[in-house]
Amino acid sequence: MTDDVARAAAGDVSAFERIYQAHLPRVHSLVRRMAGGRDTDELTQDVFVRVWQKLGSFRGEAAFSTWLHRLAVNVIIERFRADTVRRQRMHDGEEIFATLAGPSRSRDLSMDFETALMKLPDGAREIFVLHDVEGYKHQEIAALLDISAGTSKAQLHRARMMLRRHLGPS
Repeated sequence: MTDDVARAAAGDVSAFERIYQAHLPRVHSLVRRMAGGRDTDELTQDVFVRVWQKLGSFRGEAAFSTWLHRLAVNVIIERFRADTVRRQRMHDGEEIFATLAGPSRSRDLSMDFETALMKLPDGAREIFVLHDVEGYKHQEIAALLDISAGTSKAQLHRARMMLRRHLGPS
């Protein structure tokens, strides 16, 4: 993979294609979860366009997959920062709980989880995915999203409560 990265950075399109094929599933999954299923293909494409543009800046100090993951998260966050609504969704009141449907009775818990995840408000979903799925710490999330660590913790709690309500016992 290191050879492909060096070749792609030098302009080798075939090497970049191999990188793209190797990393597409994980990047697409990350984008889908963070974006709530909206514009997933477009955002995934934006990530790989940025990878192509930034390959020359990859210094090999970390694994390529780590660098790519961080770049993908940054592309997704940049997209949402452009939304003026983003600030407002961090301040939804408790009435948001009333908008959730009751627990689903499906036998397929993974489908229920994905459905519940997509129903979370954007801010809560982003923080839940970054913390509980991708393993970021609250301080890292705060820096990425330009919020306080306390807001990150509150949004994570909110997301977990909403997921519990949706996925709770029948």
